Amino acid sequence: MLLALIGAAIGALLGAFVARRRKGSMTDMLQYGAVFAIMFALAGLFLTIFIVRASG
Repeated sequence: MLLALIGAAIGALLGAFVARRRKGSMTDMLQYGAVFAIMFALAGLFLTIFIVRASG
């Protein structure tokens, strides 16, 4: 579960950075941050499931 939380935090920061680089407003940064956080959290969750199942 830790990978999902780390992924969400990194995704939120990366999303806000991307929106800011594209000259977005604060709401753009919040929306990009939320979407990236969800995507990275899901990737971290699937990675966690794969690691747990592969380790036996």
